[in-house]
Amino acid sequence: MDSDATHRVLDPERDPAALKALTHPLRLRLLGLLRLHGPATASELAARTGESSASTSYHLRVLAKYAFVAEAEHRDGRERRWKAVHAVTSASNAAMLATPAGRAMLVLGRRRQVEHLQQSMEQHEADIDAGRLGEEWHDASGIDDLMPRLTPESLRELRDAITAKLGELTARDESDPRARQVVLLTAGLPLAGEGPAAPAVDAVPPADVASAPAAEADPDADVASAPAAEADPDADVASAPAAEADPDADADAAAGAGRAR
Repeated sequence: MDSDATHRVLDPERDPAALKALTHPLRLRLLGLLRLHGPATASELAARTGESSASTSYHLRVLAKYAFVAEAEHRDGRERRWKAVHAVTSASNAAMLATPAGRAMLVLGRRRQVEHLQQSMEQHEADIDAGRLGEEWHDASGIDDLMPRLTPESLRELRDAITAKLGELTARDESDPRARQVVLLTAGLPLAGEGPAAPAVDAVPPADVASAPAAEADPDADVASAPAAEADPDADVASAPAAEADPDADADAAAGAGRAR
């Protein structure tokens, strides 16, 4: 799969530095916010995340260095605005699983998506209770827990079909005022069971690069503030961010990770 104007495909062997740039949860969050809400300044993103503007500015520059974000049109000359370059970032499962850093990034990214689902479910329930979502959404929404028996080829076909249908429906509803942001997290995870190990299969469907967590650095290290000096833009900053209660916080991480392809 090749990159295009809206979708960036990373190769762990060709793009190790870019993958490492996404190891910070804060960078993932900033990228997700830009994808979800559009261009913003470092100060605006600092207000949304509870970080300092120095921290968000520093990490935006790191994301820009590796072409995940770029300068947007300025409203005035006082502070630069940033925009996401692509709507989705992904990589091949096979390529990610071939290296320790890639495997760590893939696993940690999936964990973050599960956390995102939990946060989204809590926000959805709060919106229902507060009457922010009408009854027309009640039957349409939900979570399915299915366990079909599929071949690798059928699982890939299913995921491709979901992606194609999602694109069709998104285009159809683009100008409909009733449309809302919908969290759609799909998973297709085969389980080996207790039988004999299955033969290796070369073709592995591509998965989301959890545009954040993983790589050589400590995957659990959150970032709260930028270093005083510019130093190495890939270096981890070792302090955890304050807890965030922003109802938008659940959506931005998944936006940073992108859709399953």
